[in-house]
Amino acid sequence: MSQWMTLLQKEIVEMWRNFKWIWVPITFILIGVQQPITTYYMPQILDLAGGLPEGAVINIPTPTAGEVLIQGLGQYTTLGVLIIVLSTMGIIASERKSGVAAMILVKPVSYRSFVTAKWAGALLLMWFSFLIGYLATWYYTGVLFDWIPVENFFQSFFFYGLWLTVILTITLFLSASLLSPGVAGFISLAVVMVVSLVSGILSNLLEWSPSQLTSYASEILLDKGIPDDTLPASLIAAGCIVILLSLSVIIFKKKELAS
Repeated sequence: MSQWMTLLQKEIVEMWRNFKWIWVPITFILIGVQQPITTYYMPQILDLAGGLPEGAVINIPTPTAGEVLIQGLGQYTTLGVLIIVLSTMGIIASERKSGVAAMILVKPVSYRSFVTAKWAGALLLMWFSFLIGYLATWYYTGVLFDWIPVENFFQSFFFYGLWLTVILTITLFLSASLLSPGVAGFISLAVVMVVSLVSGILSNLLEWSPSQLTSYASEILLDKGIPDDTLPASLIAAGCIVILLSLSVIIFKKKELAS
């Protein structure tokens, strides 16, 4: 355990040196606040933009607080996922390519500790960034529109974060399998897009898909309670995380021993 903690501390310090603890949370905050602010001031923005006939009246229905927060979560589905993949795609591939991984593994360091410590470090950064970003979305939604109950906020935060954890683990798995961070990132985004698209089209058949957790989080924000399919989707998401993490260790070890 002391060895694993040392590796985790190394990851955290390394992310400080790369300014990830600064730019990733700030980016998540900017992603979070833009939706409620833009939605609230949209009539004024359209008015300043001009181009409307004289005497025309802009009448935009005021969305509910839940709808605004759902739209905010939608930003994390696109820009947030992109940030997660970009910040994680080289987590193992870059060190394998540069030879840093081989230097560390020459010491009595297990492959499992090496991979899981990297995963845990990236996970801490992701959950922290998502928390403060989503808190910013919730705060500005409450100030400009109405307050979503704290219980609903944290429930949606947990289930949505679980899906983001699956995405992070997919990226780490591909980073452990490939030497090129760029290829790992591209394939990760492609996999996430395909899974989300198929799950969306076949939503009646794939209620258990981990990507459906985004829809279930939205239903919670609309005060519809926790959907019945949330538990099986969460369990499958957790299972995917464990399987992908285990495969990451196995594949990484095999490739390092073969090199």
